Amino acid sequence: MDMLDRVVKPKTKRSKRFLEKREPKLNENIKNTMLIKGGNANATVTEVLKDVYALKKPYSVLYKKKNITRPFEDQTSLEFFSKKSDCSLFMFGSHNKKRPNNLVIGRMYDYHVLDMIELDKCPEGTKPMLIFAGDDFDVTEDYRRLKSLLIDFFRGPAVSNIYLAGLEYVLHFTALNGKIYFRSYKLLLKKSGFRTPRIELEEMGPSLDLVLRRTHLASDDLYKLSMKMPKALKPKKKKNISHDTFGTTYGRIHMQKQDLSKLQTRKMKGLKKRPAERITEDQEKKSKRI
Repeated sequence: MDMLDRVVKPKTKRSKRFLEKREPKLNENIKNTMLIKGGNANATVTEVLKDVYALKKPYSVLYKKKNITRPFEDQTSLEFFSKKSDCSLFMFGSHNKKRPNNLVIGRMYDYHVLDMIELDKCPEGTKPMLIFAGDDFDVTEDYRRLKSLLIDFFRGPAVSNIYLAGLEYVLHFTALNGKIYFRSYKLLLKKSGFRTPRIELEEMGPSLDLVLRRTHLASDDLYKLSMKMPKALKPKKKKNISHDTFGTTYGRIHMQKQDLSKLQTRKMKGLKKRPAERITEDQEKKSKRI
């Protein structure tokens, strides 16, 4: 029998009050949270655990020493710490090559793991996909400038090629009823049975509801001047090649003028010229020559 599972009889009034606090109650107490570092937690994960610990004070316990454990394979250490610190919520942070910046949050019931979810921090340097929804972004000047500013703010580095697996998250901006809803989603590529994968979006935060307040916009002349592209960077126009709004390339081919009268159109016997028609045609040609 585990030492924490055995029945302990209180010897003093203080220990009796301590055990009574841990007994089941009709009205549940505020849930305490324990924050545990894995055996290979990096600085980023450690800072996240410290920030959550500061937010949850005084109802949190931070274990500063590293604990070599894998919550999804073995929960005994989590249950041990839960019973030791009387915590019904936990956050476990770890870092490795397969699962970088990994966080596991969960809750306990009767000092046993009830459920837990693994979260992944979005990798740094990832280029997001930007989506703007709402007519205001195209109609109102303030929102049009805001759209341009947001694109500059979040677009990241310019790339020549795109790797499908590298598209990892989406930033969605919705303009509706005078508000701007900012949502961020993680892109999940699922098996579809075809070459093209099935795409699902999973909200990951941050999520903001914004209202447009004061603005300081440049004049139209200054704005056009700032958007002007140098001649050296302008793509050279190729002759006889055009593009539509969807990026489809169209080419124009120049051919010599064709004589349609020389086209072979009659191939059926019933459509062949009669001898009389041939004679009249020959006579017309001779008259033209004369």
